[in-house]
Amino acid sequence: MSLLTLEDATIRFGGLIAVNKVSLKLNQGDLFGLIGPNGAGKTTSIRMIAGLLRPDAGDILVHGVSLLRDAASAKRPLAYVPDDPVLYGKLRPLEYLEFVAALWGLREATAQPRAEELLQTLGLWEKRDEYIEGFSRGMKQKMALAGALIHAPTLMLLDEPLTGLDASAARLVKDLLNDFVRQGGTVVLTTHILDVAERMAARIGIVQAGRLVMEGTLDELRARAGQSGGSLEDVFLAVTSAATPPALPTS
Repeated sequence: MSLLTLEDATIRFGGLIAVNKVSLKLNQGDLFGLIGPNGAGKTTSIRMIAGLLRPDAGDILVHGVSLLRDAASAKRPLAYVPDDPVLYGKLRPLEYLEFVAALWGLREATAQPRAEELLQTLGLWEKRDEYIEGFSRGMKQKMALAGALIHAPTLMLLDEPLTGLDASAARLVKDLLNDFVRQGGTVVLTTHILDVAERMAARIGIVQAGRLVMEGTLDELRARAGQSGGSLEDVFLAVTSAATPPALPTS
């Protein structure tokens, strides 16, 4: 059974198709990078997978459970970090993580050691007595990741997770995600930094005008795009310049 399955998932905003019949299967241990031009539908797709937007057609299954038919059960094993996470600035790091853990129904005996471990792993332990409102953007991004991981999800959804991070913080986040995948988790991330997708993602999907026009390993994308030996940038430019936006429905 695939960990994440999209079956012709479609979203319309008014008369426009934002996500157009996207089908995809991801297994345990996949790190999937979703790339595309601005406005192609990357963020809409990841919000749809997170259960924040309901498809107008098709379905999304997490561990075989339909987000449309049993949203609460399907969402439990997933975590979502938006590109600009909103945190509770008047809380300190441990207070915030205890709050998030309580929302997931975790017992304090489980949540407290996990929160402490996450803060230490993410380099935030020394800031545990400071209020989150005074954190830098990079620290807030790491705090959001800690909150996403507190309930031990198996599927991580991240929208531009390296935005605003310095080189040291970006490396730490990359290492954390790679460790998560090695331990059997699955990651879906969007990024406009093609080098990040090329270095991190085992599989890559290219979105254009709401359609998943191509997906696979970098070598598979090179072969399909006629860019043998080319970089992901070469593949991306070849695919997005050739892709034709889908026709809008007539009714």
